[in-house]
Amino acid sequence: MIRRWVTALLLASSSVVLGAPSTQPSTPVEIKIDSSKKLGKLLPVWRFFGADEPNYAYMKDGEKLIGELGELSHGNVYFRTHNLLCTGDGSPALKWGSTNAYTENSSGKAVYDWTITDRIFDTYLKHGVRPYVQIGFMPQALSPKPEPYQHHWRPGDQYATILGGWAYPPTDYDKWRELVHQWVLHCVDKYGKAEVEQWYWELWNEPNIMYWQGTPAEYQKLYDYTVDGVRSALPTARVGGPEVAGGGSRGGIKFQQDFLEHCLRGTNYATGKTGTPIDFISFHAKGSPKFVDGHVQMGISNQLNDIDKGFATVAGFPELKNTPIVIGESDPDGCAACSAEEYPQNNYRNSTHYASYTAATFGREQDIAEHRGVNFLGALTWAFEFEDHPIYGGFRTLATDGVPLAVLNVFRMFSHMSGDRISAESSGTIPLGTIISRGVRGEPDVSALASMDDRKLCVMVWNYHDDEVPGPDADVTLSIGNLPTEKIQLTHYRIDEDHSNAFTEWKKMGSPATPSAEQYQQLMKASALQTLGEKQAIPPTGGNASVHFSLPRQGVSLLVFTW
Repeated sequence: MIRRWVTALLLASSSVVLGAPSTQPSTPVEIKIDSSKKLGKLLPVWRFFGADEPNYAYMKDGEKLIGELGELSHGNVYFRTHNLLCTGDGSPALKWGSTNAYTENSSGKAVYDWTITDRIFDTYLKHGVRPYVQIGFMPQALSPKPEPYQHHWRPGDQYATILGGWAYPPTDYDKWRELVHQWVLHCVDKYGKAEVEQWYWELWNEPNIMYWQGTPAEYQKLYDYTVDGVRSALPTARVGGPEVAGGGSRGGIKFQQDFLEHCLRGTNYATGKTGTPIDFISFHAKGSPKFVDGHVQMGISNQLNDIDKGFATVAGFPELKNTPIVIGESDPDGCAACSAEEYPQNNYRNSTHYASYTAATFGREQDIAEHRGVNFLGALTWAFEFEDHPIYGGFRTLATDGVPLAVLNVFRMFSHMSGDRISAESSGTIPLGTIISRGVRGEPDVSALASMDDRKLCVMVWNYHDDEVPGPDADVTLSIGNLPTEKIQLTHYRIDEDHSNAFTEWKKMGSPATPSAEQYQQLMKASALQTLGEKQAIPPTGGNASVHFSLPRQGVSLLVFTW
């Protein structure tokens, strides 16, 4: 059973109290925002998502969630998925999917069928989501070990049982190159050159571990042939890789270093020339939650360490200083399909703990990129939904049975933020170096991220701790300087136990396995991004304003000031 802790809520904005007093002792925190101190553009690094299972995208709840993602920033959201070239009839399963895009006739001649890949991409584009195309895995007809091919993994099984013929290098690299060429050519013909130029094309997944049953040199060779196939169809296409697992672990650093060296100075296997184009660099970063003393303890330091080491690896190549970096999977743990029922360390997933962790992580990533001097483009959240599985089953998802989880509201908050990043100093901030080295195990991290454009200033504040145990509210005093002298309106959005959180509502209903139509509507209403009270007028004094509110442990606030 998912472990939850109930926290009281208090909000005071200006002189208006909008909640009941907290029964717990609170910790005072001062946050100072200076709108005149611009720190550069606030990058929309949050706008990438993905999942193992490609075929869920066009199913009932999958398409509904794709629509939710598209609404965050229409045309500016990207989706990555495994298994786009796997052989099969398109039936989805945990950690599996297929499109049957490539088969061969009895004479060994290629047969291309884009029906299912088109259906997947059509669903994305219909809702304003663009493909971040993962080129893989190996079609059965090109695999040197075609049997067994499809796995039948279930939660609780050994992870290695997902291996099959899909994980191997091709028997014929020229046939692989032509497959990629024909796929890109088809996409250009169907969707138009201008559209496909906006996509990202990357090769494989985590080739430094079990997903790739070849050598690093064979991956480099496959990359060269893949890029040649993509670029011969669309010379302006964006290509990249290598999507290694754990930028700083499991051999990821050496694999990435050797790959980048090959791209810059190696002999291209496909063309014989020196070097291979790389338009973006990708690696993965994962946290490491544990179940200790009857509660979940998150491992945010593991994830930020992976990010820091991955950025440092790229920074070691001065030629790549301006090459965009995408953290192609960036998550609290390593297995979305490993439900909390079998893995109690994943009990955080339905709760606001997942939401506050996400806010705190994204809030640090741009700091790490600036420290390492690299071009950080985005971090991809490897979480989607699992069709026809129990509601609140404890999978790493953004929605369950069509009902958004609290974590999705963090991305809704991010979608409000635009313009320049501005200075935000909090007395409750845990130093970045401490979080990277030790996590958040003592005092909570009560910190903020702020942005400002022409007529809007946004401040996101989180009260995060690695341990999912009760803790005091943060008694926040937010001071803002150098505001316009016009009348200012404040809208305060909140994620906590009782706001923007349908899980609480579901438990109040008695945790129904199959909610009625009326209950489902109640859950949908509770899952929306909610405000604390009504929009309020904040009269600044000499361009300054002050707001006071209480933020529960694992809560997230977004304060939007408009004028």
